[in-house]
Amino acid sequence: MQPIERRNLIRGGLLVAGAFATGALPAIARDNPMPEDLRKALEHAPNTPVLGNPKGDITLTEFFDYNCPYCRTSVKDVHALIAQDKSLRVVFHEWPVFGEGSVFSSKASLAALKQGKYWQFHTALMAIDGKADQASATAVARQVGLDMERLHADMESSEVLSHIDQSMLLADHMGLTGTPTFIAGDEGLFGEQSLSQLRGLVSRGRATLAES
Repeated sequence: MQPIERRNLIRGGLLVAGAFATGALPAIARDNPMPEDLRKALEHAPNTPVLGNPKGDITLTEFFDYNCPYCRTSVKDVHALIAQDKSLRVVFHEWPVFGEGSVFSSKASLAALKQGKYWQFHTALMAIDGKADQASATAVARQVGLDMERLHADMESSEVLSHIDQSMLLADHMGLTGTPTFIAGDEGLFGEQSLSQLRGLVSRGRATLAES
């Protein structure tokens, strides 16, 4: 995680490179679009939390960590974007890169998905003061009314562990440099983003996909 606002060039040419996201942005060319197998892995992997419209015409993917301060501040903007854009589909990739506390938190969050309370757990844990770890994640799980015995069992399930493994592999394959990373269409943005920047990313993603 770094406080850099920019378009991120994904290693290997998998995403279209752009300019720094601080001024006028050039038009997006599809000279090197994202391979469809990569898009499928990003947007339609099993056991991946999906919010917004599950049949939306554009998917916004976020790689995040519960101990990333910019991931925490982005929650309200992602929520606002979903509320404003009824055709937006949002996919979360839990990418716990800040140590054991982050790993425990991601496991608990994905286990909460099995109880239908992913969003409640996600937003509550993102809103805490201090570190996300076993103690704070457990407290949040109780706060949102999760079955704790089931939660602990599901945290070690193959679905939960495979999601984290796949997020790690995808991030490494694409050369992601930190959290949060947002991807839509053929473009990625890394670092703290405003609601306006996220809205622009989604808009450009729609435009590039419409050309395909």
